[in-house]
Amino acid sequence: MAIVTFYRGHPNPPKTTMPAHLGANAIITCNGKILLEKRRDCDIWGLVGGGVKKQETSLQAITREIYEELGLRISKDKFQKLAVYGEPGRIAAYQDGSIWRMVIVVFRLELEEEPAMTISAESRDLRFFSKEKLKDIEIVVTHSDIVEDWFLK
Repeated sequence: MAIVTFYRGHPNPPKTTMPAHLGANAIITCNGKILLEKRRDCDIWGLVGGGVKKQETSLQAITREIYEELGLRISKDKFQKLAVYGEPGRIAAYQDGSIWRMVIVVFRLELEEEPAMTISAESRDLRFFSKEKLKDIEIVVTHSDIVEDWFLK
């Protein structure tokens, strides 16, 4: 059972109950494929990343999240900042009643070879997908436009 529901461009999204939430996510590619995680909180594929803590930059957050979720230590200079997605209506509604507007800083990371990764408690699976295989899976709605903008075009 999903503990979070995501909204983007929904005609009637739930009203936020919390301040805006800053996140950092990564378009991680290798050999023309993109890495996605099967999220444990909603059982849908999404980008690797997560929340930015109070005293860290978005770059610090993405390097920490990559380590926590994949077990990979990646130097900060390997990341390229791509964009910030923060339009109203990009919402995460949690089962506990907290509803957040999401502002996502997106980074690119190109890997030369597929690394050995560790699946964190936040994920069910980690997998690299070709552009063709992406049409066969569901991607979290708050990440699907990001994948389209930076990987599918």
